[in-house]
Amino acid sequence: MIETLNGIKETVNFKQIKGFMLYDNTDYEAYPAHWHTPIEILMPLKNSYEIICKKESYVLQEGDLLLINSGVIHSLSATEGERLIFQADFPMLHNVADIESMLSNIPQALLITEENAPDIHDRLRQLMLDIYREYFSDSFLASASIYAKLIEMLVLIGRKYTGDRIKSDVTYTKQKEYTAKFIYVCQYIQDHCTEDLSLDYAASLAGFSKYHFTRLFKNFTGNSFYKYLNKKRIEHAEKLLVDPEISITEVALQSGFSSLSAFIRMFKIIKDCTPTEFRSMYED
Repeated sequence: MIETLNGIKETVNFKQIKGFMLYDNTDYEAYPAHWHTPIEILMPLKNSYEIICKKESYVLQEGDLLLINSGVIHSLSATEGERLIFQADFPMLHNVADIESMLSNIPQALLITEENAPDIHDRLRQLMLDIYREYFSDSFLASASIYAKLIEMLVLIGRKYTGDRIKSDVTYTKQKEYTAKFIYVCQYIQDHCTEDLSLDYAASLAGFSKYHFTRLFKNFTGNSFYKYLNKKRIEHAEKLLVDPEISITEVALQSGFSSLSAFIRMFKIIKDCTPTEFRSMYED
């Protein structure tokens, strides 16, 4: 199933439909630890399936879905059965407002089952099956149809796992206003993470006091402001580390860290390896 692997980085070959790859996978074969830029959604059709993401095991039963975010290292077990493995080009999703921020605000691997998400699970399962049918059809505008179904899936997931955090903390009339503000702040952090951003400045962007902002931001993203900022800086650093001509020290400085030691410490916390180890895995 993995066609092009450089170290642990998979390059997904979008052959049949540009921006999308779907496998109806029945291979009894284990797939080693790897990562790729496209997001990935897995759903077993027959029998269970185990996926390891950042050392955490996820066992999917028939009909369960697992969304794996861009850049997350994962491995797949050798299991008899059948499962759909759907990959979508991450940069393509930047064309839709709010989607990138939404993906940044959910876990790196998100398991969705009938038990933990009864309000959206059945619809997500049906959309996945619809994507499968469109992908292997010769229908006119199949690509557009797949894109629309994927966006609907991400909207359902985003509203469930980010919007609900704000909903539980404020009145209904404030929910939409607060959500828009925090999406804007998250996008600003994404675009300016290498700069010297402070909690006070981020709070001012949203129009809240520092203390009110701190609580609401963690509700919305699941992370403190500085943890979220550091995650964005590490994501930026990952892109630089694939270039062997850029020194580790220069990567640290270009990613917004004030010192090499602070960069190495934070990289290991977030990625479970040092920048040098990350670079060597890519080059192997």
